[in-house]
Amino acid sequence: MVAVAVSGTKARAPGQAATGPGSLLERKLLHLGLRDPVDFVVHLPLRYEDETHITPIMSVYPGAPAQVEAEVIRSEVQFRPRRQLVAVVEDDTGSLLLRWLNFYPNQQKQVAVGKRVRVRGEVRAGFGGHEMVHPKITVAGTALPQALTPVYPTTDGLSQASLRKAIDQALVRADLSDTLPPEIRDRYKLMPFDQAIRVLHHPSPDISYSDLIERGHPAWTRIKFDELLAQQISLAAARAARRRQRARALEGDHGRLPDALRASLPFTLTAAQERVIAEISSDLSCSFPMHRLLQGDVGSGKTIVAAFAAAQAISSQSQVAIMAPTEILAEQHFQKLVAWLEPLGITVAWLTGSLSSKARKAAIEAIESGQAQLVVGTQALIQDKVNFSNLGLVILDEQHRFGVGQRLDLSRKGEESEGSLAMIPHQLSMSATPIPRTLAMTFFADLDVSVIDELPPGRSPVLTKLVSDARRDEVLSHVVAEVRRGSQAYWVCPLVEESEALQLQTAVDTHARLALALSGMRVGLVHGRLPAAEKQQVMQDFRAGAIDLLVATTVIEVGVDVPNASLMIIEHAERFGLAQLHQLRGRVGRGSQQSVCVLMYQSPLSAVARQRLRAMYETADGFEIARRDLEQRGPGEFLGVRQSGQELLRFASIDTDAMIAEQAQEAARELRDRFPGHARCHLERWMRGKQDFLRS
Repeated sequence: MVAVAVSGTKARAPGQAATGPGSLLERKLLHLGLRDPVDFVVHLPLRYEDETHITPIMSVYPGAPAQVEAEVIRSEVQFRPRRQLVAVVEDDTGSLLLRWLNFYPNQQKQVAVGKRVRVRGEVRAGFGGHEMVHPKITVAGTALPQALTPVYPTTDGLSQASLRKAIDQALVRADLSDTLPPEIRDRYKLMPFDQAIRVLHHPSPDISYSDLIERGHPAWTRIKFDELLAQQISLAAARAARRRQRARALEGDHGRLPDALRASLPFTLTAAQERVIAEISSDLSCSFPMHRLLQGDVGSGKTIVAAFAAAQAISSQSQVAIMAPTEILAEQHFQKLVAWLEPLGITVAWLTGSLSSKARKAAIEAIESGQAQLVVGTQALIQDKVNFSNLGLVILDEQHRFGVGQRLDLSRKGEESEGSLAMIPHQLSMSATPIPRTLAMTFFADLDVSVIDELPPGRSPVLTKLVSDARRDEVLSHVVAEVRRGSQAYWVCPLVEESEALQLQTAVDTHARLALALSGMRVGLVHGRLPAAEKQQVMQDFRAGAIDLLVATTVIEVGVDVPNASLMIIEHAERFGLAQLHQLRGRVGRGSQQSVCVLMYQSPLSAVARQRLRAMYETADGFEIARRDLEQRGPGEFLGVRQSGQELLRFASIDTDAMIAEQAQEAARELRDRFPGHARCHLERWMRGKQDFLRS
């Protein structure tokens, strides 16, 4: 028996036994997020079982579920090849073998010889004919259900029967009134909410099974629309709330520092960079906090755009913090920003966890006093001991790699009170993983998005080659030839230590073997487990040309800029994600010489791996790569921990429901403007505590 809550209080159905607060069943339900009736109502089935009819044994076929009624004619425990319970049932049309590899004494009683049973399960082709493994056994002759049987997402120890009972109770008690005005429903031809919910929990047998499973039925369309609408209303509310916050207007000293920076650069900015710099400059001049996402393909020049934003903030007497997810990436930013900004009189500080106590103390003091105008670092920036004097702009690189809490912690370093209002620092997030349009529309609608959609001149396109690891000797010869021409190369491996499960070549072993095979060549090694000082030294040596071939793990995935490196070999490329492969490929092609990326794979390839490698071979366009990656893996990589463990979209699909998302975006604007009461009720039903994850 299950207790469900109404209006925030615990209430039990009539005649229901008390389970007590904190009962095991209640804890299991809470683990699934099921507390109030509305939670149960929108806990929708994963799939359905058709238990509405009995199939003659002669009509069952392998690969499909079936339900039969038959008499047990044989039942025994066998011990070869392993201990298992085996039974044979028979009806007027044929016989069927049943098998349990794990079983209890009561299951043996259920299939005692002579009993007539109802059996349900997936039919397989066995050595002796058709069989079912671990079928469901019930009493024969009982009334058949009049609707398909829902199968819900559950957790260990919570049976489908208990969950169905709790959901059925909630359907009686919950408020199923519609949160959409009739004119919105009519415009988008949407089914009423209560009707859609009842269809999905108890579909009649005449409803198309494929429409239910593939979520093409009008009831699913209504649910997906509602979910996307709630998300869009929440994102719009988050955007409006930001506009009500206050921030220092960073108008700059009439552009003095940005102009000086532009005049000092040894290269010309692209039109896309100039456009994005102007967009950010306009935002920084506003008295509400900027919340802009800057996206651009690998090598598009995001760091110099960040430098212009920093220069404008610093010329307005504000400090700037740039946080990167890895020390290698942070150091890359630090070196570039020092070269660009220190000649203009700007003090750039460096703060990471690997600094000595003395250096860390000096950096923290410079930050607190305001002497450090620009601070570059890793998560060390959000330590309690770090206090800024006047933080006006926060820049997050590879923002999806940071947690919600980490982003907020850095922003809070710049919060201050002005009268009754809190002043919030401006925030610029950067990502080298381009976000597909549908994803940007659904998950990032609360942000302003700037795109650098062209590469700096002089960049040569990278040739991508697919090579079986059986041709390793040819690859080694190519490495030798490139080094003799004066170029440098990367050799990327997926693991640091041996894994028996994956049997992958490791960076440590590969380094040893390559150093032996390529005698006379300077072979370096860098991976995430090296001490920070050693890692820093290796990267410095590689940049200086003291290392010819750098063996590395994905620690060099972002932020490494060595124009003389023109060759990259990625070992076991089939094991990497598509976005990761594209990021790694972006480490070469940064100079004027022709660069090559060799994706070395091990046969046989899975279908997914084949798709990934084909995409890498066919295109170097980051947006096209992102679109294909989204198709293959879903939105997790793009969102990072914005989801924070919670599925913000349980029913709609980013890939296939773009049209519904566009309709929901239109409807969200109308609900907020014309029907605010409906909008509030809609959020209460669908978001329930998830808004904060969207607002991060």
